[in-house]
Amino acid sequence: MSYTLVICEKPKAAAKIAYALSDAKFTKKAIAGVPYFEIEHSGKKIVVASAVGHIFGLQELKKTSKWPVFDIKWEPNESYAKKYLNVLKKLSQDASDYILACDYDVEGEVIGYNVLRFVCEQKDAKRMKFSTLTKPDLLKSYEELEKHVNFGQAFAGETRHYLDWFYGINLSRALMEAIKSAGQFKVLSIGRVQGPALAFIVKREKEIMKFKPTPYWNVYLLINDVKFKYKDEVKKKKDAEKFLDYKGKKVKVDTKKEEIELPPWPPFDLTSLQMESYKYFRLRPAQTLAVAQKLYLAGLISYPRTSSQKLPPTLGLHRILDKLGKNFKKLTKFVKKKWPRQGGKTDPAHPAIYPTGEFKKLIGNEKKIYELIVKRFIACFAENALIENKRLTAAKDFFANGKKVLKKNWLEVYPAKLDLKDLPDLNGNYKVDDVELERKETQPPRRYSPASILSELEKKRLGTKATRADILDRLYKRGYVAGMQIRATPLGISIVDSLEKKCPLILDEKLTRSFEDEMEKIRAEKSNTKIVKEKDKVLSAAKKTLIKIAKEFKKKEAEIGKMLLEGKKTSDNENLKANTLCGCPKCKKGKLIMMRSKRGKRFAFCTNEKCDFSIPLPALGMIKVSDEKCSCGLPKMILIKKGKPPWKFCSLCFTNEK
Repeated sequence: MSYTLVICEKPKAAAKIAYALSDAKFTKKAIAGVPYFEIEHSGKKIVVASAVGHIFGLQELKKTSKWPVFDIKWEPNESYAKKYLNVLKKLSQDASDYILACDYDVEGEVIGYNVLRFVCEQKDAKRMKFSTLTKPDLLKSYEELEKHVNFGQAFAGETRHYLDWFYGINLSRALMEAIKSAGQFKVLSIGRVQGPALAFIVKREKEIMKFKPTPYWNVYLLINDVKFKYKDEVKKKKDAEKFLDYKGKKVKVDTKKEEIELPPWPPFDLTSLQMESYKYFRLRPAQTLAVAQKLYLAGLISYPRTSSQKLPPTLGLHRILDKLGKNFKKLTKFVKKKWPRQGGKTDPAHPAIYPTGEFKKLIGNEKKIYELIVKRFIACFAENALIENKRLTAAKDFFANGKKVLKKNWLEVYPAKLDLKDLPDLNGNYKVDDVELERKETQPPRRYSPASILSELEKKRLGTKATRADILDRLYKRGYVAGMQIRATPLGISIVDSLEKKCPLILDEKLTRSFEDEMEKIRAEKSNTKIVKEKDKVLSAAKKTLIKIAKEFKKKEAEIGKMLLEGKKTSDNENLKANTLCGCPKCKKGKLIMMRSKRGKRFAFCTNEKCDFSIPLPALGMIKVSDEKCSCGLPKMILIKKGKPPWKFCSLCFTNEK
């Protein structure tokens, strides 16, 4: 008996869709441990099956270490994905028609279209378009099926995959060949967006390294317990000391007040969610996206990979608010507006991130992120906060600024951080109680945080909302950057230095952005003929550029290799120094070096090859060596974990103390 085959992106999504569409109890079956569902909807038999993300990846037609290489094609991914592919192939044999129900974005379209053309051997299918995995939205999506695959999204996504492979594989091979020519092997990588992103961080690092602080003085008048600051920074101490004459004198003070309305922050897009999550919970962008994806698959929030800050009324916003009121009554009582606050950013595929109104008990980071999204959503319907800004002026050139909240409104719902300071009203002549001179130094630029570098990439239109976090994680994994206040390592600096001097086109953000613009054109195009032509044009231009880069790079490969090797050595020495704990208590010759096993266990071992001494260490937290020694002779160590008091311990004899 023939049926409609619904192709989903992941097993959890398939279960949600099967439940939503089934008119009666659905049947769950499995082939080789891979689940699928048989249901009936309006008298029609439907089979719902899924991939597990990308079950196809780009592979070389012929394996080689040479570069540049452009002969690639889609091939099934091995291991866990292969059995899902086999099940989809088997189920497609009796299917009469097909529906793609993968996530409605570029990546989801590529996943679904690859299954459709390579597994089901079909050229087209109908398309479900939804932003949440709730029953009403999925039913509506099914009833309003789009007649065709979104070929603009599919080919824009495929073009991105080709470009990322062309640049990532070829340029990474170039770097590894260069350092190999200098006498060492090291796994290195670079890519279309990875290169410019690293260049931003290195540029900031160099600004910090070159920065020379210069002194200046801030001058304050203390009047009636209010500190008034002089309008300018004073460059010389002798000029600052002239203001000491104000002490004991009377000066005129006046107060000006202004009441302003502060509207709620707009609803979350992915980048703003990642930035707020980092600010409040110190979660890295990739962690936030992973948590948001879980919440989406659980049906608790809408699709998180969105650039939109819009909440259209067609979402049934007040229905969602009513459902949220059952569990967030203390927050929903502040809902006063019919329509929510909107932001300026849009996304053709999805609205802003919003809660669906469904609820389940959560813990840990899932609870934190879910409640943050709920609060942001509810706050959008609350009235503007009323803020009083106050400016006190003394002796014409000294100022004190205050701010207080007169009416909280949406601030009762969302935990926005405001710089508040309540000041008295002062009008008339007042005695200067004291004059304070504060010596300061100019500060270097601040390092990027994981949140701010994502914001920078978004402003520069580099990468996508879904890929930026992964790109940042790759920089960490390769050892190019370190720390939550992101510091470029010597290896990262050497990569940027060598490429800027010898092959700057690799780091050219304008080139990368031009490709991003071209892919957006493909995505927006409606004509399939034009879509394919645009794709071929973009890939042809990329190949020509890479061939040009290859000629330039290979001429200077030896010089680049030497620079990379120097950066690697300096980074290795830094890491060695950072991970050296103390001298070996057994052989007295080597040093104890902190290392981590492949399974994640942490230990310290002696650098003396003839010594077998090693000790276990706690797997989590930062470890520092204290000045205090244990009775066994080994220095005690201090374990530092976020939110917990430092723990002093000795791994050798397992004594410890708080």
